[in-house]
Amino acid sequence: MSAAAVERPCDGEPVLTLLEEADRLAEQLPGHRVEIIGGILTVTPPADFRHAHVLTDLMVAFISAGLHGKESTVVQAVGVWLPGSPFDYAIPDLAVVDADYAEHIAEHNCADPAIVRLVAEVTSSNYNNDLRHKVNAYAEAKIPVYLIVNRKHNRVHVLTDPVGDEYGSHQVYAPGQRISLPASIGHEGTPEITLDVAELLKA
Repeated sequence: MSAAAVERPCDGEPVLTLLEEADRLAEQLPGHRVEIIGGILTVTPPADFRHAHVLTDLMVAFISAGLHGKESTVVQAVGVWLPGSPFDYAIPDLAVVDADYAEHIAEHNCADPAIVRLVAEVTSSNYNNDLRHKVNAYAEAKIPVYLIVNRKHNRVHVLTDPVGDEYGSHQVYAPGQRISLPASIGHEGTPEITLDVAELLKA
């Protein structure tokens, strides 16, 4: 994660809002992810192949479990509004959302967090952002499940039960363990979703 420097306008130039500044940076830095979390503008460089591989493995597991259908949809890199400040939004690597998401898209092409069942982040150079700032932001947005594939420390985190700006449960899994995700991310009849930690981290 890097905090973007905001240039001061010269006399007579309009002052950009934080959201307008984010849009400007997104245009200037194609392929980078621009987010506003806790009122702070952050820029993340493009993902590497290992990062993309992990996301594909997660997508395959979720789609195989029936999460990409009439009840819910698996999507990548879509904006989610956050309640931290008027302009806050995040772009999780992966999300499971209600299938009627098109009816809940707000300004700036971001979704209402109420339709989000799970967000997943795969750590890169911005791992502190995923492990700290986004934990608080996603909890405050009441997103039920936050999954972090922590490549920096070779662990997988599953956070559930958001209360205030924290998650009531934070389970950490190591290679050799398997994760059973909460049934709440699916619909009635969805088979149990299990993930092999070693398989996720070997990508």
